[in-house]
Amino acid sequence: MTHGNHDVLIIGGGVAGLVLALEIADRRRVTLLRPASDDLGASRWAQGGIAAVLSPSDDFDAHIADTLVAGDGLCDEAAVRFTVENGPAAIEWLLSLGVPFTPDSSPDAGYPYHLTREGGHGARRIIHAADATGLAVMETLQAKVAAHPAIQVLDDLTAIGLIDDIAGRCRGARCLDSQGRLHELLASDTVLATGGASGLYRHTTSPHPASGEGMLMGAELGAELRNLEFQQFHPTCLYDPQGSPFLISEAVRGEGGRLLNVQGERFMPALDSRAELAPRDIVARAIDAEMQRTGSDHVLLDIRHLGGDAIRHHFPTIHAHCADRGLDILREPIPVVPAAHYSCGGLATDLAGATTVPGLYAIGEVACTGLHGANRMASNSLLECLVFARSCAVALTHRNNPDDSAELRSLSAGSQRADPQALDEIRQRMRRVMSANVAIVRRDAGLTEAAEALDELQQALAPLRDVCAPSTELAGLWQALRLAQITVASARARRESRGLHFNPDCPDHAQGIPQPSRMYLADLN
Repeated sequence: MTHGNHDVLIIGGGVAGLVLALEIADRRRVTLLRPASDDLGASRWAQGGIAAVLSPSDDFDAHIADTLVAGDGLCDEAAVRFTVENGPAAIEWLLSLGVPFTPDSSPDAGYPYHLTREGGHGARRIIHAADATGLAVMETLQAKVAAHPAIQVLDDLTAIGLIDDIAGRCRGARCLDSQGRLHELLASDTVLATGGASGLYRHTTSPHPASGEGMLMGAELGAELRNLEFQQFHPTCLYDPQGSPFLISEAVRGEGGRLLNVQGERFMPALDSRAELAPRDIVARAIDAEMQRTGSDHVLLDIRHLGGDAIRHHFPTIHAHCADRGLDILREPIPVVPAAHYSCGGLATDLAGATTVPGLYAIGEVACTGLHGANRMASNSLLECLVFARSCAVALTHRNNPDDSAELRSLSAGSQRADPQALDEIRQRMRRVMSANVAIVRRDAGLTEAAEALDELQQALAPLRDVCAPSTELAGLWQALRLAQITVASARARRESRGLHFNPDCPDHAQGIPQPSRMYLADLN
C-alpha cells in the first residue's frame, strides 16, 4: 500500500526527531514515524543533562578544548565549534518550551539553573532536571508535538527500509503495521533519527537499545558510514544480573562519587590526574582492568560521604530506583559495571544533517557529525541532538523542490513466515560475539574470530531473507548483523589504539594526522 504526499518524513521520536518536528512544522508538513517503543529509547534514559556554555565563568573555547581532548584527535573542529556556539540558544529554546530544569537558588549562583560537572569537562556546564533530564525533555517535547496541527504522528508503523529511485535519491520509507502489512510512505525529504547501535552488545544502559537499524538503512542506499569502531561503554551501569539495565549518571561522579574496587580501594587517582572525572574511555578501561585484576564482575561507586540530603536532592531517581531493588545508596556503595552506551560513529553528515544520499538526512545518535571523534564527552549527546535538529530544520526550510520524477526501485520478498525463535537465537549469538571480541578491549585474534562468526550468521540468515515475508524482526536483525560486520571491519582496519578503540596488539597512536574511518556497505560485498 503506497501513501504519497508526505513532505518531511521523520523516522524516530527521541529528542532529535521531536525537536526537528517542532522546528520545521510551522513551514512544512511533518509526518513523524514514532512507534510506541520510542518511549523506551535512549533519550528518555539520559539522566545527566545537557552540556552548554551557560555560566558567566565559562566560555566557548574552554568547552571546545575539552571536547577536542575527549575526542582524542578525531573530532572535526568545525563541527565542535558549530555545536558549542549554538548550544546556549538551544537551551534557551528548551526553556521557552517549559522544560523544568533544576534551579539554583544559592546566593553566589552565576546562572539561574543548577550546573553540574561531568567527566572531561573543566567547568560546571551541565544543565539538568534533577537526575532525569531526558525524561523531562521528552515529556515536554511530546506534549508540544501532540498539540501541533501540522505534525502527523504515526505510532502504528515501523520502518524496515528506505525507498530510493534509479537516480539515487531517497524517496521515503517502507514500513510494516502491526498486522505485518507493507506500507510505502513516499516523501520529499526523509530524516533518520533512529538512534545508535548499542543493541549489538549483550549488556547496555538502555532496556530497549537500537541496534543500528537506521545506519544500515542509509547504507543500503549508498550512504557513507564513519567511525563505527568507536562504541562507547558507559563506565557505570548498575550491576544487577537479575534486573533490567539502569544507568548511574556520570553526574554522580561529577558531584564527588568515588570508584572503589571490591576490596574497598580507590583506583582512579593512581591512573589519571582527573581521577573519576577522566573521559569515559579511560574510566571504562580502568574499571575493566580492575575487574580482571581482582577477579570480580563489578566495582563500587561510593557516594555515602556526600550525605543523605545531597544524595536525595541531586539524585532522587537513582536513589528511588536503587531502593526499589533493595539497595540503600545512603549506607552502601553502588555496584556498577561498564555497559554499551553510545555510538560515536554512524551515517556521515554535514552541519545540516545531510547524508551523502540526496533527500536523506540523519540527526542524533544515528549520525556521525564529527563532534565526538574517537570518544564522546559526557552530556554532549543531547546537545548534538538539539543543535543539529535545529540546523537541519533550517536547511529543510530553504531547500529547493527536488525532482521526484525518477522511477522508484521495487522490493522483492518471499511469502513464508520467519521463525521468531530462530531469529532470536541468531541475534543472541551476534551479541555474544560482539561482547566477547569487539568491546572495551579488542585484539587482532578476537576481531578475526568475530568476523568469521558474523559471516557464518549472515550466511544462515540470508536464505531466510529470500524466502520469508518482510517482518520487523527479520529486517531489524539483518540490518543489525550487517552493521556488526562493518563495525568489525572498521575495527580491524584501524591499526592503532585511539579513544574508545583499544587494541593491545597496536597500542599506540598512528603517526601523522588521524583520519576518520569511512566505510560503505559495498565494502563487505
